[in-house]
Amino acid sequence: MGLADIRALRERSLELPLTSETLPELETTLRELATSGLSELSQQGIPVDANAVDWTPQNGVEILPRVHLKYTGTDAALIIPYGSLAEMSAAFADLHRQRYGFASPDKALIIDSVSVEVVGHTDVPEEPTITRQRQEPLRPQATVPVYMGDRWHDTNIYHRDDLCPGDQIPGPALIIEATGTNVVEPHWQATSTDLGALVLNRQTQAIADNENTAPVGRDTPLVQNSKFKISPAETLHLGGADPEGTSPCAPPTLPPAPDPVRLEIFNNLFRAIAEEMGVTLQNTSTSVNIKERLDFSCALFDRDGQLVANAPHIPVHLGSMGESVQSLIQAKGDRLRPGDVYALNNPYNGGTHLPDVTVITPVFLDAPHPKSLALGERDFKLRPPSPTGRRGRGMRGREMRGLPSSTWRPVATMPISAALPLAPCPPQSTTLAEEGVLIDNFLLVDQGQFRESELRALLTSAPYPARNVTQNIADLQAQIAANVKGAEELRRLVAHQGLDTVQAYMGHVQNNAEDCVRRVIERLSPGQFTYALDDGSQIQVSIEIDAAQRSATIDFTGTSTQRTSNFNAPAAVGKAAVLYVFRTLVDDDIPLNAGCLKPLKIIIPEGSLLRPTPPAAVVAGNVEVSQAIVDALYGALGVMAGSQGTMNNLTFGNHQYQYYETICGGSGAGPDFDGTDAVQTHMTNSRLTDPEVLEWRFPLLVDRFEIRQGSGGAGAHHGGNGVRRCLQFRESMTASILSSHRTIAPFGLAGGQPGAVGQNRVQRVNGGEMDLGSQAQVSMEQGDLLIIETPGGGGYGEA
Repeated sequence: MGLADIRALRERSLELPLTSETLPELETTLRELATSGLSELSQQGIPVDANAVDWTPQNGVEILPRVHLKYTGTDAALIIPYGSLAEMSAAFADLHRQRYGFASPDKALIIDSVSVEVVGHTDVPEEPTITRQRQEPLRPQATVPVYMGDRWHDTNIYHRDDLCPGDQIPGPALIIEATGTNVVEPHWQATSTDLGALVLNRQTQAIADNENTAPVGRDTPLVQNSKFKISPAETLHLGGADPEGTSPCAPPTLPPAPDPVRLEIFNNLFRAIAEEMGVTLQNTSTSVNIKERLDFSCALFDRDGQLVANAPHIPVHLGSMGESVQSLIQAKGDRLRPGDVYALNNPYNGGTHLPDVTVITPVFLDAPHPKSLALGERDFKLRPPSPTGRRGRGMRGREMRGLPSSTWRPVATMPISAALPLAPCPPQSTTLAEEGVLIDNFLLVDQGQFRESELRALLTSAPYPARNVTQNIADLQAQIAANVKGAEELRRLVAHQGLDTVQAYMGHVQNNAEDCVRRVIERLSPGQFTYALDDGSQIQVSIEIDAAQRSATIDFTGTSTQRTSNFNAPAAVGKAAVLYVFRTLVDDDIPLNAGCLKPLKIIIPEGSLLRPTPPAAVVAGNVEVSQAIVDALYGALGVMAGSQGTMNNLTFGNHQYQYYETICGGSGAGPDFDGTDAVQTHMTNSRLTDPEVLEWRFPLLVDRFEIRQGSGGAGAHHGGNGVRRCLQFRESMTASILSSHRTIAPFGLAGGQPGAVGQNRVQRVNGGEMDLGSQAQVSMEQGDLLIIETPGGGGYGEA
């Protein structure tokens, strides 16, 4: 500590545009901060002239000026060295491209703040060097058997004090000293330096010639020095095959069948990449929906667009992402290039509904043949577009022919404005055009250049354009940044494990998931269930089990035809629900992936509310019908009673504020468990914004948020209770609610009672009250109270 440099850091906020006109003020501010830092060093005994600021190091003092820049309209500042206007602009563009995957050279730069670090370098005494030299080869003091790498080795022992600079000791060996023992394992080599240090290096190839080979045997020297050459009698192999057989310490090779240990490792490695993407997305986004509610999803896909692994995000996103991945591969596969990023939300081309926008980043890997991996992440709402995506796309090698090898995709969703002035989930939409902005394989980043003007035109030119376009764009950029993080982690994994190994285990983890689901199917019984919706329609499902093939057929024949309302779900949503249900039946800790679907045949009638034809409205299909499908499947299997069966989609806002949330309720009970109170159930996995954050960011008060006691169904195991959420508005806004189970109660099973239905109502400041029903839009005035009571879960078994 006494030899450490003495540092003084000074910072100041500016919020100035970076132009030639502001450079003098920037220079003045930096010099003031540097003068203050020099003064602090002077007070600590460093000989400096506090009035002489020089940007070049002098007399052991170094001044490091930094400028914190950001694009106008964004929050994320990047720190670059101070320099000329051209130098700072270029440095920022390079760092932004490296960090976030794109740059916007036509966008103005803002000086967020500046910082100056003044460093006083202290004198560091020169370390003494060892000058002794060897006149003859160093021989081991003894040789003993030591167990390393799953086998016994004759291991030579040396004393640290006997070593000279340049001595090279191949493993296996022990180097002892007064305070410890250094172990040099097989295929490693220790080199003694002139400072007395030992440097260990991995040996990757056999040492073949006389000048680079150490002899083996108890009676021959095992150490070589660059100044003393020996002629060995035998060759010591430091990599590859060991003279006595294949060494476990040699670089691993991929077995024809998956190794159980490595399978578990890769399960977690793939999942960790998606989780890292999610963390990046949360940290770089600006909207409350992403940063606080975590309404986004990230996942990895193989070269065919099949889900490999996911982070524990939103199930309805994760299960349907593969459809978007495959859609992009089919449409753009041959034209995908390094530095390109695509976005899409078309429900009839791989999407689910317009509020969910998928951002796809091709990742190119250097390889003899085209190779690609893909990442995916998705956010949930497009109210004004929110950041993240819920789908994934592919990445390829140098030549991109539709993602030839394996594919990872970072995907992101953004909330786009819907038909009604503020809702990402408009309750009364009847056609797709009324639900927001349609994005169909849109090139978001072209060869590293963010296409902001084209994106703005897209978001503002639709019949129902996006609100708050600036925030939408900022969140989309956060999605791109998350994809960049995923690509970095993927490249790191490939560099460490090898592309062939990574690709092989992408297949192995899916095959393992398939086998887990087949084992579950062996224990299931066939069944059928009819699930009634509030609008009078129904979901009909029957499940047939083929015990011999360990497979199942899920048939939705009998489901109502598509609705004139927005309660229609694209086929990808039904697929996601099936994937989720069968994954939850697996006890093993495996990532949710496409392998779970391989033993399943899904039949969905064309033109039904689970497979509508364009231009049917679908916004409620993703958030409401998906919940109904899950409960219907559990009912057919007799696994558990109905949960609240809705996401209780609440949106409110005006020209300045927009907010969206889903509200928790009760979950259903099962044969050996009670339901849970106040929980996000099944296809949603987001959280509610903390009251403090909500009240700070928006003009409202959380008047009440409590468990709705007694709303869970009775039974041998009782259903979980719903909640009561009361929000008091402090400004005039428009609110909309899109919900279910306000008429039909969540079902009980095996004699259990149904849960209580939910209720939506407004309590006016003048004392009046109005019921909103399942779907409504309402004007809220200052002092009005919006009350949302969510359904309880059904009970299981007779009480």
